[in-house]
Amino acid sequence: MTVYAQQRLADLRAEFEALVSAPNAPHHSLLAPGNGIYQRWQRPVVTAAHVPLEWRYDINPQTNPFMMERMGINATFNAGAMKWQGRYVVVVRVEGDDRKSFFAIAESVNGVDGFRFWPRPIVLPQTDEPDTNVYDMRLTQHEDGWIYGLFCTERKDHALPNDLSAATAQCGIARTKDLVSWERLPDLVTHSGQQRNVVLHPEFVADESGKTRYALYTRPQDGFISVGSGGGIGWGLTDDMTKAVIDKEVIVDNKAYHTIKEIKNGQGPAPIKTPDGWLHLAHGVRNTAAGLRYVLYMFMTALDQPWKIIHAPGGHFIAPQGEERVGDVSNVTFSNGWIADADGKVFIYYASSDTRLHVATSSVAQLIDYCKNTPADPLTSAACVQQRMDLISKNEAYKASLLAAR
Repeated sequence: MTVYAQQRLADLRAEFEALVSAPNAPHHSLLAPGNGIYQRWQRPVVTAAHVPLEWRYDINPQTNPFMMERMGINATFNAGAMKWQGRYVVVVRVEGDDRKSFFAIAESVNGVDGFRFWPRPIVLPQTDEPDTNVYDMRLTQHEDGWIYGLFCTERKDHALPNDLSAATAQCGIARTKDLVSWERLPDLVTHSGQQRNVVLHPEFVADESGKTRYALYTRPQDGFISVGSGGGIGWGLTDDMTKAVIDKEVIVDNKAYHTIKEIKNGQGPAPIKTPDGWLHLAHGVRNTAAGLRYVLYMFMTALDQPWKIIHAPGGHFIAPQGEERVGDVSNVTFSNGWIADADGKVFIYYASSDTRLHVATSSVAQLIDYCKNTPADPLTSAACVQQRMDLISKNEAYKASLLAAR
């Protein structure tokens, strides 16, 4: 039996190395260039099979003679992201077969393949009320010198003790200087019933009196799943992240009827600063006969007023395609992490169907062009037709000018 276990472990290691070492490639080439906004890549960058064997198996043949998986991994998704010491790192939401999620860091040299997890998951200190589940960490390298991780902390709703699906969601906060040791701070306090998808703005922002404060994008909601009368991407200020309290939330990007964000929407990662304004990536949710559909969309805010939207391209930016549509929670794309390199290249890490993590690449210049020059949603079919008629007329005039110039 020992020989069997050793051989099986050797086979598992070979399979693991083949997966982690496999090169990735863009979906499109110059001959089939896609939409020109971003480039999807063929392989997911992190899957459940990327999780180290030592996290799943007891590798001692004496105590695991059949080399069984003792602690299975269900999914790896919804990752925060940042550049760290020249490497691309993602803080992955890792979900075990027991439905509990935890955070773990995976690292890549080039950002599109070869992601390997660090030796151990993140050990997250607890507050006085322990988390039942934690997920979807947004990373922000703040100008105060700390790296902040804001995430959803889920706990049982004690007001409904007999309803085992009743839960509360709040914004948990941790910070670090090295991504290894994390200091847990008190949860964010707001006047909303529950909070998800809270993101820290990377710079201090002056309030009406001129005082510089920390700024956060929020998503107030009434219940755990349904936003109720709440919803929309909010904006609030706080004096101190070690005791973060938002007294006033202002909705800066609301839900809208018969759009990609008619049920709810939320900020994705922290925005990217550009000379033209702040680039934002968000998710929008609408209802369908097959259930909720999550897509990604973009907008830009003013450089000196990060809460003020100046460009809002209509429609979705990334939606699930092909195999991305199938998974634990199907028909979902979600992102809480992207990286902008110094040369302007942007790596967008998005999860599909709460199961696996993908990457799409673009550039700051492309994303600015997309935000500034894509028409906004005019909210009616007739107006949408007119937008296309205007585009057709513009193209006909251009072709006519080319013929005239011959």
